[in-house]
Amino acid sequence: MRKFLPYLFLLAFAPLALAAPSFDPTKPLNLRFTALGGEQVNLANMRGKVVLIDFWASWNPACRQNEFQVVSAYKKYHDQGFDIIGISLDQSKNALLTFIQSYGMYWPQYFDGFGKNNRISTSFGVSSIPTMWLVDQKGMVVNTNVGDDLNAQVKKLLKTP
Repeated sequence: MRKFLPYLFLLAFAPLALAAPSFDPTKPLNLRFTALGGEQVNLANMRGKVVLIDFWASWNPACRQNEFQVVSAYKKYHDQGFDIIGISLDQSKNALLTFIQSYGMYWPQYFDGFGKNNRISTSFGVSSIPTMWLVDQKGMVVNTNVGDDLNAQVKKLLKTP
């Protein structure tokens, strides 16, 4: 039994290691894609702004509920230098378009139709939704677990030079 203890330990913590976001926290986040509307999105071009990266899907009840908070923060802080990038884990483009139109989500959305196998979310190790990351004015990810206090976090980052 003692022989197997190290292996049991590794197996117990393997899911935690796999769930950790996959990016270099000492460098600005590299994120580029063509958005649903055809525009080119490059996070490096958004330096100077606080950016929320919202991994979500229109079919997910928790995401649907969460979008009220996200839209509210966007309306409140967009003119002060806050922006959002949506990474949709939807499979239906029509469902996504209907949802973003009805909720007034006027920011770039990444969509590839692969659902939970979305290229961007899997490359960053995002395994559950909703997941929200905050990126500061220098392009650094400062929080990978944004919760209900999105407004307070955005307000604080906007005051930080």
